[in-house]
Amino acid sequence: MTALTLIRHGETDWNRDRRIQGATDIPLNDTGRSQARATAAVLRERLGGVDRRAGVVPATIVSSDLARARETAEIIAAELGLAAPRTYRGLRERSYGEAEGIDVEEFRARWGDWHSAEIPGAEPWPKLRRRGIAALGRVVRDHRRATAPAAANLIVVSHGALIRELIRHATAGELPPAGERLANGSTHDFVYERDHLRLVTYAGLVA
Repeated sequence: MTALTLIRHGETDWNRDRRIQGATDIPLNDTGRSQARATAAVLRERLGGVDRRAGVVPATIVSSDLARARETAEIIAAELGLAAPRTYRGLRERSYGEAEGIDVEEFRARWGDWHSAEIPGAEPWPKLRRRGIAALGRVVRDHRRATAPAAANLIVVSHGALIRELIRHATAGELPPAGERLANGSTHDFVYERDHLRLVTYAGLVA
């Protein structure tokens, strides 16, 4: 069994301006960096096995290879005294094709509802879920090989759409509710056991 926490990266200027990012590699802004430090503080208090004398959380951290997730993970790692994060391309955000770079209002005017929109060049939702499940499985296997036989938490920094699909997979579609999005820096706890993903805690944000 592996206890893991999925974290959405901190804010970017495109998040602030409600522009579609997808695979476009946008860095964190100062708010996003502050969110990463705040998330690290939450993890320090929440994760089991904290050595309070040394201030060390027994954990490993990984991320998507996109800059906003990678930098979030690097900040968290530095705050918690963890080794530098390993990056995985499979943890990237959904590619939104022709929608990347436009704002939410234009998106809705051109394609309508977010989840049923047919966007030229976008990664289909089922493919995104399969990719996310496969990537998470690889991450867990690498984590177990690196930390066995000790018990250590796994921290995974990724992106809103991919995390959303993993939550939907773990809850048979019950979460997230319609009209709710995941906040930058939000944390979602899971247990991964025998290739089965179970949601333990969930944090969403009403749009």
